[in-house]
Amino acid sequence: MTTLNQTRLRASNPRGLHARWRALRLVAAAALVGATLAGCTGEQFQKGYILPPGALEQIPIGASQDQVLIVMGTPSTVATLDGEVFYYISQRSERPVAFMNQKVVDQRVIAIYFDKSRRVRRLANYGLQDGKIFDFISRTTPTSGQEMSYLTPLFKLLSFN
Repeated sequence: MTTLNQTRLRASNPRGLHARWRALRLVAAAALVGATLAGCTGEQFQKGYILPPGALEQIPIGASQDQVLIVMGTPSTVATLDGEVFYYISQRSERPVAFMNQKVVDQRVIAIYFDKSRRVRRLANYGLQDGKIFDFISRTTPTSGQEMSYLTPLFKLLSFN
């Protein structure tokens, strides 16, 4: 028998065709299971303000309020304590698997303090460290008073879960 006849016999053999279909179904099932499991991988979520890289370095002490708005954009909220304060609020959370609850990884409040002439007086990048509000720029914990009475509810509002 020639090679051509052997190929025709194999192609017409129902057992060989059945084995090929079974192998194809196995590969398709494996691909489907792999795609399903890939959909369960972890996710990260960003809520609120996303700080552009190097934005705080572009705001020197004494900069105008307009310069701050150009670099940082519109604040999340504004307060008038002793002058005006812009607050930029953000929260980052993640979950390792798609069906699990989200876990808060980082939450920040960037505060830019202005004097009466609308010039930057001070910058602060507040977050939580060891469960306490902490300024990551000056490396200090703010003292209680008017500033803390405004920051504490902001962090409690962010930590709703």
